[in-house]
Amino acid sequence: MKSYTALVGGIALSACAVACAQNQTVPPPVTTTHPHESQSQQAMPMAGMEHKVDPLPPPNLPRLGTEQEMAKVPLVRLEDLEGLALKNNPTLTQAAAEVSAAKGRRLQSALWPNPTVGYTGEEIRGGSFRGGQQGFFVQQEVVLGGKLALNKDVAAQEVRQAEIENEEQLLRVKNAVRLLYYQALAEQELVAMRKQLSRIALEIAKYDRQLFNVGQQNESEVLQAEVDAEQADLAVVTGEHSRRRAMAALASVVGSSSVQDSMLVGSLEKDIPELDEEQVVSSLLRESPAVRIAQAGVDRAEAALNRARHEAVPDLLVRAGLEQNRELQDNGRPAGLQGFAEVGVQLKLFNRNQGNVEAANAELDRARQEVKRIELVLRERAATYVDSYSTARTVVDRYRTRILPSAQRAYELIYKRYGLMQASYPQVLGSEHSLYKLESAYVSALGQLWSNATALKGFLLTDGLEAPTAPSDVDRRVREVNLPSESMNFVRQER
Repeated sequence: MKSYTALVGGIALSACAVACAQNQTVPPPVTTTHPHESQSQQAMPMAGMEHKVDPLPPPNLPRLGTEQEMAKVPLVRLEDLEGLALKNNPTLTQAAAEVSAAKGRRLQSALWPNPTVGYTGEEIRGGSFRGGQQGFFVQQEVVLGGKLALNKDVAAQEVRQAEIENEEQLLRVKNAVRLLYYQALAEQELVAMRKQLSRIALEIAKYDRQLFNVGQQNESEVLQAEVDAEQADLAVVTGEHSRRRAMAALASVVGSSSVQDSMLVGSLEKDIPELDEEQVVSSLLRESPAVRIAQAGVDRAEAALNRARHEAVPDLLVRAGLEQNRELQDNGRPAGLQGFAEVGVQLKLFNRNQGNVEAANAELDRARQEVKRIELVLRERAATYVDSYSTARTVVDRYRTRILPSAQRAYELIYKRYGLMQASYPQVLGSEHSLYKLESAYVSALGQLWSNATALKGFLLTDGLEAPTAPSDVDRRVREVNLPSESMNFVRQER
């Protein structure tokens, strides 16, 4: 029995040495007694309260950013990701192409109709008088009523819509990069916390197994501790997969596959966004590109209505030319070269474009209602994210100012008592586990806070791979895909 006790003590001392080398909490040696040992031999400290390292190393406190410090892969910053997105994201090129196309249509809309040049001939054979008139003509349509200028006004509003759409697409790409960056950064920090939780759970399971081997723990508790350790290890695996998915999405938006295999640099706690909820909603309704595009649609509809009304002004058709007249005169000579001219106008008696005027009026009414609809949609969507931001902000503040300091203080005190052999090692592990669990919840709340704040500050435009809308497409001023869904907006809650 003495040799068995020495074996258990040796195991505990080895664990102590390993923990000291890793700067982790020091496990105590596990001791046991035998009924036939002397009373002096049995008067030993309670199992789990003794330790062999004096002084103890400092407690292992949670800290964000440890994954970045130990990274063996390339590190990327938010600024680097934004630069890659501006360079590689194809939707930005598409939006710029839409602006160029709209400018081309504006140029085309104000051009004069091309003239017509042709051949004219009458009495070509001439008969007995040797007659015949042959020559050429030039025909030109003269647009009146300022219709070309009005065409240009309509096209100019399309250019304005395309330019706002271009600004919106730039915002959408930047917001998508920022949103995915903070989501991936939160997943990265959660992986670090889960690794620590897995380490603690494994340590608890090993300690319980040692106690069971010396008869101081029952098997059910040992098995439960080992199940918890397996679950904690599985959480690390699933967390790493979630981080990889977030990095893959980020790599797609920035257009660089190498980003997927890198590590993010940054802090979830630095410059935590503080938003004035009323001001955010007011700014959203006033400055959102979606509202500005809809308002530009009203201006375009008004220009189109003005153009339709001027269609009743008739255009001139001017035709002139020269011809050689071979008809003989009294003097026996051909009449020779002579000119001709014609001026015509189409009378707007039956078709005064009244149907198109009525349709343009209806389009104007629709465009005005679209502005109201967009404002209502944005107000409705913003309410959800404002509430989520407010909740996340409260949770983050509560964790940072009250919950985590108290939990850390409790862990430091129990660790200190353990150093004085006034607390058991399982108590230390339990307190450390609770601290890291709370730290994980704090990281999740930070991720939610950044996600909601990014969406609100970015006018709810977050899909960086959504193709820009053509200016003539009036049915998609606010696209559903532009607004972040709940699954995209929130970082997963720790369970």
